[in-house]
Amino acid sequence: MKLTISVIKADVGSIGGHVAPSRKLRAAVAEHIATAGKDVLLDHAISHTGDDVAILMTHTLGTGNAVIHQLAWDAFVKGTEVAKSEGLYGAGQDLLKTSFSGNVKGMGPAAAEMEIEERAAEPFLFFAADKTDPGAFNLPLYLAFADPMNTPGLLLSPKMSKGFRFVIMDVNYTEGDRVIELNAPENLYEIAALLRDPERFVVESVWSRATGEQAAVVATSRLHNIAGKYTGKDDPVMLVRAQMNFPATGEILAPFAIGHFVAGGMRGSHQMPLMPVPLLTGTSYFDGPPLVTSAGYCCHNGKLTEPVDNFAHPFWDTVRDATARKSMEMRRQGFFGAAMLPMAELEYTGIVEKLNELEPRFTVR
Repeated sequence: MKLTISVIKADVGSIGGHVAPSRKLRAAVAEHIATAGKDVLLDHAISHTGDDVAILMTHTLGTGNAVIHQLAWDAFVKGTEVAKSEGLYGAGQDLLKTSFSGNVKGMGPAAAEMEIEERAAEPFLFFAADKTDPGAFNLPLYLAFADPMNTPGLLLSPKMSKGFRFVIMDVNYTEGDRVIELNAPENLYEIAALLRDPERFVVESVWSRATGEQAAVVATSRLHNIAGKYTGKDDPVMLVRAQMNFPATGEILAPFAIGHFVAGGMRGSHQMPLMPVPLLTGTSYFDGPPLVTSAGYCCHNGKLTEPVDNFAHPFWDTVRDATARKSMEMRRQGFFGAAMLPMAELEYTGIVEKLNELEPRFTVR
């Protein structure tokens, strides 16, 4: 069957600062989806990663559908009302507009959607990251879909050996969606040249060259491009199909063992390693560290199984320990050099304002 999988997430309020949404907030979102979505959704699941609430939905209405996006927007409005009534921090933070305009794109919430022909067995992984931006998924996607050192399926599977097509977006371009399509393995160096700059070039989607099927999709919006100022880190979501003509679940998960450095952390302005954590984990150290969860599902006739927590396995405890040590080592460097993002990427403008104030005081000898 033709199936659409949509995930839309937003930060609409949190306990104790940027930590986690309250139970009442999550319940308000879930109640609205269950009630208002009963006639349009095949299934749904509500979760949170850090302080972001994510709504995962299956339906047959296609991507970018106004009914689905309105449903999610109204659910976040309900959550915002609860957040305000409880005095939560950042109530409605990611709702950058006062009224819905047909699609959440450009309104604050992040959305990742794909329309697929459902397989007899449809395993897929839902990733949600907090305190970082969409470029955090560049390296894992590159390794999973283009590097046989990580993904032996690229050598062993006849269809995977034909490679994958990467659609990469220039997220600094604000006039529209500026994208380029590059094929692996032929354009491997060109893909690497772009993805090495995750603050500008971001993988939007990945497609099988053997079958034309979509393999992955990432929410690529950048909040500071929408709002014109800092409103919180982008906290992206991603959907990745697994097995058969796509990488195996283990091949998709393996890159996250690196704990690679990403933009984010405190005030969205630092470089810190990405920590894979269990589902429903809040943030902590230094407004982070930047974290990612992974829920594995199977889907049949649009109905979701219960999720498996991919990062709850004991293996990932060692990865978390290593990532924590990397976090603390980087933080010893404070504001200096690579520990903080370059000037063009700083989400808070205090340093820029200070430099503007100092500019007239410089003299040329």
